[in-house]
Formats: sequence, structure tokens, C-alpha cells
Amino acid sequence: MTAADAIALTRDLLRFDTVNPPGRERDCARYAGELLQGWGYEACYQEFDDGRTSVVARTGGAAGRDPLCLTGHLDVVPLGSRAWTRDPFAGETDGDRLYGRGASDMKAGVAAMLLAARAFAGKLAGTPGIVLVLTAGEENGCVGSRHLAGLPALMGRAGAILVGEPTSNYPLVGHKGSLKFHARFRGVSAHGSMPELGENAIYKAARATSRLADFDFGVAAHAVMGAPTLNVGTFEGGSGVNLVPDAAAIGVDVRTVAGMDHGALRARFQDLLGPDAELDVFSDLEPVWTEPRSDWVQRVYGIVREQLGIVAEARTAPYMTDAANLLKVYAGAPTVVLGPGEAAMAHQTDEYCSQERVRQAVALYEAVIRDWCAR
Repeated sequence: MTAADAIALTRDLLRFDTVNPPGRERDCARYAGELLQGWGYEACYQEFDDGRTSVVARTGGAAGRDPLCLTGHLDVVPLGSRAWTRDPFAGETDGDRLYGRGASDMKAGVAAMLLAARAFAGKLAGTPGIVLVLTAGEENGCVGSRHLAGLPALMGRAGAILVGEPTSNYPLVGHKGSLKFHARFRGVSAHGSMPELGENAIYKAARATSRLADFDFGVAAHAVMGAPTLNVGTFEGGSGVNLVPDAAAIGVDVRTVAGMDHGALRARFQDLLGPDAELDVFSDLEPVWTEPRSDWVQRVYGIVREQLGIVAEARTAPYMTDAANLLKVYAGAPTVVLGPGEAAMAHQTDEYCSQERVRQAVALYEAVIRDWCAR
């Protein structure tokens, strides 16, 4: 690999418009898959909807040891309402900065994983090997990885997971879980001048919102993740000021920490909001947590220390990753989030990543693969 390869490949990936919605990851997934096939990897494609393509590629394999999974997503968020000063799909550079939608989140990480995979082309026979999982539809609820997690025969096994989300190449040992739902309330419509003839759904939703504002999770803050959180993010209802509203809904975003039971938590919310509330859960992803003192995490810490001089301490990401779904099929696999992007640049106008960190990430991923396959 030359230093220029990492930047050139990131730029190539940025040129694919995979803004989600609608996504359209197929061409980008095929491009990545064909690169991997050219390097001797077995690659296959899966679509959860037309054009919403993920790629799973593997090489190596030895009895008694599961492969290392490297994973990243191919979709990016919309450009936003503010005007960009750079072409978001051209990969323009200025000094160390490489600009583009998805530069940090997370096509730089995908490019680094692909180049690290190239370094081991034809070299992993008789070793545990690696599996690359490049997903569609991460940005709208990890839909692609959820689809893949339902295909255990395709996914096989993995002994550890390396997620290339933006961390500025600092190794993180997990992230909070996500429980998101709409609570819908029904009422009876009536004329606004005769509200006694109706049943006001907005009042029901308002009372429920007030109860949620005082919700006590009843758990201690996690030593690394901190405390669980709850936010009511949307409130909808009514069709006219002179009508008693017969429908209202609130949208609730709950972030959980390791050790919490999502099933029990859902039941608590139903009890709290009462029988009038119809809960529509649209995201239910468990927290991801790997004990920092575990053997593989310590080995990754050692690689980061050797390569970058960073003495890592236990930290977790503020965002969700596909690992929450992949752990449904790779149960128990220790997981580290480690990628070259800048987390603060994710979803920002004029998003950029550091070119030097992309090059560093290639070397880090190569070292992690080498360590996993040599043991």
C-alpha cells in the first residue's frame, strides 16, 4: 500500500451518492465487493430492499478459531439545509483535510478496512481469517445489519468485531443501547365549542409526557457509559384549533447502559403510560459493552499504543453502531469501535476527515488482523 492509496480509495467511495434516504448503496457495495473478489475474497451481496445492498466477504478459515469481523456502513446522511463550501461527492482536499459527505462517517473507515484486507490477499489460508461486513441502511436504524443478523447461515461465525465508525483512531469498548418508540393516544372528536362531547387525545399525550419527564430508571450510572437517558423528541396531534383532537402521538428516545433489560423497560413504560397508550417500538438495540481488561481489548490497546503512542483508557461511543445487531449472530464476540473519522464531523456541513488518520487506520487494521490470525 502506498500512502496515496488510502486517500484515493476514500475519494472513490465518496463519489458514490449513498445519501440515506433513499440509500442506493448497490453500486458502492458492488464496487467494494469486486475489489475484494479481485483480491481473492469470497464476496456475496444481500439486499433488504431494491438497491439497498450490503456485502459480506471472507477469506481464510481454520478449524477451532473463528474469524475476525471488520464492519462499516456504506450509506451517509442527507446534506442538510446549510450550503456546502465543498463538493460533497468529490473528495476535495485542503491540507490534511479530505472533505465529503461520509468522509468521517464513515467511508474513510471502510476504505481503510478494504486496504487492510488487500494487504492479506492470499495470505490467510490455514488461519482464522477475516470477514468484512459492509452494510446498507445503518443511518436509519441499522436496517441492513438487522437484515443480515437474520441470516446466520450467510453470516457464519466471528470471534471478535472491529467497527470502523469515527473515533479519531481511539479504541472504544462499546456504546449505549437504543430503545425508541412512538406512544399513540386515541380520543373522540367533537366541535371545539363543545369539548365535553369529545375526548381530547392531546391531553392524554401531555399527561404521559409529564410522567416521562419524571421517569426514574432506578439504576446506577455505569462506570464508563454513564447514566441512561430519556428524551421526548416529537409531539403531534390535532387537525384544527376548533376540533377536539381524536389522535396524538409522542416520540421517545431512550439510551440504555450495559446491564439493563430492554424487555422489562418496555413493560415499565407501558405501565407508566397506561392502557390508553399504544406503543410502537421502532428501534430496540441492546448496549454494546466489552470488558476493557479482556484479552483481545488489551491486545488492541497494545497495538494502538505501539502504532500511535496512545495509552487508551476505557471509553464508549455516544452513538449507535451495527455491532448491536451483529452481536445477535456473533453472540459474545468482544467488540471494539476504532476508526479514522472525527465523531464531531459526523452529519455536519462540510464534513471532513484527516488524511493522516486514514493512513494510520490502515496500519492499525493490518496489525489487528495480523495479531488475530497469528495466534
